[in-house]
Amino acid sequence: MTPDISVILPARDEAGNIAALIHGIATVLRDTAHEIIVVDDASTDGTRQELADLRAALPQLRVICHDRSCGQSAAIRSGVLAARGALIATLDADGQNPPENLPALLAPFRQGNPALGLVQGQRVGRRDRWTRRVASGVANAIRSALLRDGVRDSGCGLKAFPRAVYLALPFFDHIHRFMPAMVAREGWAVVTVPVTHAPRAFGRSKYGNLQRALVGIADLMGAAWLIRRRRLPRATEMAGAAQHDMRGAA
Repeated sequence: MTPDISVILPARDEAGNIAALIHGIATVLRDTAHEIIVVDDASTDGTRQELADLRAALPQLRVICHDRSCGQSAAIRSGVLAARGALIATLDADGQNPPENLPALLAPFRQGNPALGLVQGQRVGRRDRWTRRVASGVANAIRSALLRDGVRDSGCGLKAFPRAVYLALPFFDHIHRFMPAMVAREGWAVVTVPVTHAPRAFGRSKYGNLQRALVGIADLMGAAWLIRRRRLPRATEMAGAAQHDMRGAA
């Protein structure tokens, strides 16, 4: 049976976190046809063994393994390309995005808005260290001022979007941090929903504040350039009495 929802988890060295998260997703979506795709970005701990053990009990679990680490955006892309569902949801694999947020994330798509391209989670009560919260707040303020995407927390891993919308976006490393701006660039609507945040139980973040800042400057300039180089008309096809909207055609 083709799933309605494909949940994608980009993961690297998340042993101890991944099993509880996957069971939580399966419980929350038990009444919805879904698949869970974990993209293991070349883990070197026990992540792959935990995933192998889980597959026997959870037939909806699929595991894709990268031969080398290519980062979160590349992992999400591998998952989307493999996904069978028309609607995609993403969560960070570190357990800090509680799966109980999934119904709120998916609900706007059930309201029938054909222009909706992305539902972006915005964390309330973040459970990170204060230094990371401050650094993230400053980065988001700069990004929002430059890109004008109307989102204060684009780095939140909780996102939902149609697979077709994602595949129409330009791909670059770290695009997952600029999804609202890139989706809006193609003429789609972006809405935000408040989501909860949990402390990390095992392991540690893959990026320090300085590393995020240095990488983010180049990415931000590139994203701003892409937005300013896009001129987007509204195109319709004339077919008798019917006119079909071709959003994003240019």
